[in-house]
Amino acid sequence: MPTFIYEARDRAGKRKRGKVEAGSKPAAIVELKRQGLALLAIEQESKSLLQKEIDIGRPVKSQDFIVFLRQLATLIKAGIGIVDSIHILSQQSESKVLRRILLEVEADIRKGGQLSEAFSKHPKVFEAMFLSMIRAGEASGSLEIVLDRLAAYYEKSHYTRERIKSALMYPLTVGILSVAVTMYLLMNIVPTFVSMFASFHAELPAMTRMVMTASQSLVSSWHLYLISIFVLIFISKFIVNTPYGRYLADYAKLKMPIFGKLLQKGALARMSRTLSTLFSSSVPILQALTIVEDVVGNKIISQAVHESKTSLREGQPLSEPLKRAWVIPPLVSRMIAIGEETGSLDQMLEKVADFYEAEVDNAVDKIKTLIEPLMIVMLAAIVGTIVLAIMIPMFEIFGKVA
Repeated sequence: MPTFIYEARDRAGKRKRGKVEAGSKPAAIVELKRQGLALLAIEQESKSLLQKEIDIGRPVKSQDFIVFLRQLATLIKAGIGIVDSIHILSQQSESKVLRRILLEVEADIRKGGQLSEAFSKHPKVFEAMFLSMIRAGEASGSLEIVLDRLAAYYEKSHYTRERIKSALMYPLTVGILSVAVTMYLLMNIVPTFVSMFASFHAELPAMTRMVMTASQSLVSSWHLYLISIFVLIFISKFIVNTPYGRYLADYAKLKMPIFGKLLQKGALARMSRTLSTLFSSSVPILQALTIVEDVVGNKIISQAVHESKTSLREGQPLSEPLKRAWVIPPLVSRMIAIGEETGSLDQMLEKVADFYEAEVDNAVDKIKTLIEPLMIVMLAAIVGTIVLAIMIPMFEIFGKVA
């Protein structure tokens, strides 16, 4: 966080110099006025290259953001003004990025700006859904209720996302370990036996010849394999960054064996939870659907939401396009249809979100139980094949010598 050197007079008229940390110069001026100082001069302290803190716009951690929302709602419920609440939280936040942003938000509010306008200047931290709900809370005078809903939403979304990550992380870790062990054996262990087998002029089993060929190819052309991997990653990222490529990638994710259903359930939980939270906060339905279309994280489901928005504009029910979308299970479309008929759409969506969040929990537990032995067997099979390819001809050679 920047440091500012100031010169000011205190309440007794005595001149004093000092330093203050703030996210910006206006925020530093606000802080000094709060301390009862009459500012005479202020400038940012210049730092050496070693002292500079590199900040490339890191996002705020979910835990820090959730704590901020909970505390802000509590302070506002206690009757503390928004400006004072933001100031208090800016002083005690553990996140340097959030602390800096809150000081800037405080300075903007003191100039007469709305809280939502001050937040909107930091889109990397405060996303469209958050801003829409804050605006709705300001308009209805229920900002503390909206903040509680936002905190609950981000808590549940964070928990679901972390559960999915934990299910994907184990096979990824074991897969990387398997590749590393295989490369080490092929590049360092197998070559030591090649010359020995050649000196005996023995006929080698097909499995041994295959392993030796793979080893020689990897040792002699490892740089070509490395370049090929980087090129493949670059091309994949380029394709995924195109609209059609992203669509195909998301389609492939949903069709993956084992993990596809998990990712689908996670996306449906996020869609339902987001819509429920927005509807319950009185955000206009078309605006809510636009936000969900952007934040759901899967182009297939986004397309279904977009078609529902189009249907709604034409005076048709929201649930009709969802019934035709293969990615939306009948449970979801039926619950939404009931919510539309009874006027309790937000409650129905909340039930759907609760159901799929529970489904994600169950799926993660099942996947971990299933994947762990499978990955161990896979790693054992790879290493065992290489070891057997070396040991079998050795036994045959030693048998002939004996």
